[in-house]
Amino acid sequence: MDIHPYSETIAREIADLFYQAVHAIDSSIYSQAQKQVWAPEPINYEQWFARLNQKKPYVAIINQSVAGFIELDDDGHIDCTYTHPDYQGMGVATSLYKHVLAQARKRNLTRLYVEASLIAKPFFEKQGFAVVKKNELIRGGITLENFIMEKYLDSRN
Repeated sequence: MDIHPYSETIAREIADLFYQAVHAIDSSIYSQAQKQVWAPEPINYEQWFARLNQKKPYVAIINQSVAGFIELDDDGHIDCTYTHPDYQGMGVATSLYKHVLAQARKRNLTRLYVEASLIAKPFFEKQGFAVVKKNELIRGGITLENFIMEKYLDSRN
């Protein structure tokens, strides 16, 4: 697995990965209606291209395929962390997070924070993040839950 900076040539693959990752979540955790408002079909590629050009995520590549991506904003906000369903459980998110952590240190950031889904919450807890607050978002009349989580950085973590 290699971690690369974003390239416009893989924008469509990243958008597809996001859609596939959300829709692969077990329906006992997020309902079909929740997944549809989170990752609508059809995929709005134009909106994704604009987002990716702004966010410039780090991308995990395995066998010339996008296996996952993560975004780090200048203020320490991790906006997206997604792994393709075919590569889940293989350390993709962990590798991406370690890369972002190194980038955060280079930028002298002292805090990372994220709005983690029910699925992502255990991953971020394992990385040392603490829950600050539970959120309920309403999209198209559908409620989605996530958690604001944060981690303060020092020389050890």
